[in-house]
Amino acid sequence: MLRDMTIGQFYPAESGLHQLDPRVKIMGVFVYLISLFVFKGFIGYAVVTVFLVVSILMSKVPFSYIMRGLKPILMLLLFTAFFNLFFTKGDVLYSWRFIVITSQGMKKAVFMSMRLIYLILGSSMLTYTTTPNQLTDGLESLLKPLEKIKIPVHDFAMMMSLALRFIPILLEEANRIIKAQSARGADYEEGSLWERMKMMISLLVPLLVSATRRAYDLAMAMESRCYHGGEGRTKMKPLQYMMRDYVGYAVIVFYFVAVIGITRIIPY
Repeated sequence: MLRDMTIGQFYPAESGLHQLDPRVKIMGVFVYLISLFVFKGFIGYAVVTVFLVVSILMSKVPFSYIMRGLKPILMLLLFTAFFNLFFTKGDVLYSWRFIVITSQGMKKAVFMSMRLIYLILGSSMLTYTTTPNQLTDGLESLLKPLEKIKIPVHDFAMMMSLALRFIPILLEEANRIIKAQSARGADYEEGSLWERMKMMISLLVPLLVSATRRAYDLAMAMESRCYHGGEGRTKMKPLQYMMRDYVGYAVIVFYFVAVIGITRIIPY
């Protein structure tokens, strides 16, 4: 399952979405996430689906690669659907002993599952099409006004960038540990759920040690190079808006207006 985790990783490609300014993509994802919680009907989700599909096609990221990112959250997705299906009160459709399925529960299970899937897919498109350096610069630029109230914006953006950079490194380290332990007879695929959870301990302990060691080495490297935050530092590639970025902002505004309009006309 760790091999299938693609969340937080950058996918290099020559696409219009990759060429957009990171600030445009960050604002687009922010508006997209808000829209997921604005409406509750199928019409609203149809608009979100169109927006998401167009974004995926523009990114030129393979659909199979994107869907691989959903495998790690499969258990969370099933738990969300199960909880909403069997624990939502309403008009009873099926009842057997303690199992009760309502029409409201079915609708809520479908909507919550779709919302979770769209949440992961939409937010992943940001990291698929934006390098950690671009994402850091974009976040720092958008949050720069907060520096006036003494919020360390550069440090926050740097932590986000380092966290994203460590995701593929830790995944590679985890796969290396799994292969080494499998060669010694460990089996992560068979056995009961409790047995597999105990096997994960033998994976998490060396992984935690490795992550701590890497974090310490990184801190020492930054300190030896006299890194003291973003004060007085310049950018090798300063962000500049181009015509395609203004078109991107226009599309985001149009999408948000469409979502609000549909919510007013068809609230459910």
